[in-house]
Amino acid sequence: MLYLLAQWFEFEGIFNLVRYQTARTGAALLTALLIGLVIGPKFILMLRVRQGKGQPIRADGPQSHQAKVGTPTMGGLMILVAMFCSLLLWMDLSNPFVWACLAVTGGFGLIGFLDDYDKVTKSSHKGVPGKVRLGLEFLVAGIASWIIVSQINTFLYVPFFNNLGFELGWAYYIFAAFVIVGAGNAVNLTDGLDGLATMPVIIAAGTFAIIAYLVGRVDYSAYLGIPHVPGAGEMAILCACIMGAGLAFLWFNAPPAAVFMGDTGSLALGGALGAIAVATHHEVVLAVVGGLFVFEALSVIIQVFWFKRTGKRVFRMAPIHHHFEQLGWSESKVVIRFWIVAIVLALIGLSTLKLR
Repeated sequence: MLYLLAQWFEFEGIFNLVRYQTARTGAALLTALLIGLVIGPKFILMLRVRQGKGQPIRADGPQSHQAKVGTPTMGGLMILVAMFCSLLLWMDLSNPFVWACLAVTGGFGLIGFLDDYDKVTKSSHKGVPGKVRLGLEFLVAGIASWIIVSQINTFLYVPFFNNLGFELGWAYYIFAAFVIVGAGNAVNLTDGLDGLATMPVIIAAGTFAIIAYLVGRVDYSAYLGIPHVPGAGEMAILCACIMGAGLAFLWFNAPPAAVFMGDTGSLALGGALGAIAVATHHEVVLAVVGGLFVFEALSVIIQVFWFKRTGKRVFRMAPIHHHFEQLGWSESKVVIRFWIVAIVLALIGLSTLKLR
């Protein structure tokens, strides 16, 4: 909104500052952070009053989690409000990438909200049937992929190589939708401990803020040998909104959590990261930067597959963070060590920009 206003005033005077993506990125982060911190207490109180018993806690989960009974969920709504207010204020709303990512973030957030609402009202951890949820996710991701791909080519670029890509043609639309849905569900599976998913999302968003800015600049992308995507630099501002809103949520989600993110937040944030990766042509790098999410998702797939084939479990409990809890690790130890892993993976992901 401010960008379009500044454009109308031809970026004269103080509006000249709004011209620069770096300035708007910093402002967007601070705006989302402040909004989240301000609305957080009343938002949590409202959720606690309306939900009563809070998020259902699985009886077959780690026994330490039973102490969390009564904690409200749907805290992702707080994240989305802070995000949307900030990005509508600071992003260039004429950019098609913005609306594609908004569609994914809002659409996945709505799907997650319906899932959380079903769990809370029925006092059950089942929620919306998996097939229905996946169908809705692919519908949203398909629309967003069509918008994004109409602005870029259909090459799948390989990291560590200078502008090496494979033409996928129409298959790229399907691939892009899978990346978005996969990212959304991977973050959703990771969100099982206080702060576990939030900080890795912030780290991944910070990493992609750098990638988006570089990809959007023709000079930097040419120097680094990475694909140049005109307009993708605006994704850096969206990443900043995720970081700011995520940090505000983490203030209230730090152990012991006053509120849970719920599917409302985890699906929306994961889907947003997937959409940003597609828009910046760094889908493979997302698998590196978000390797923690990939590992969490794979642990569930492996566990289910192996149990159906043999009747035995590979892990004591899946997703993998529960396995370490069953080994005797405290919740805080699991969370902090997983954060460290996320930081290392982000650094490896950033190294792909130069090692070409």
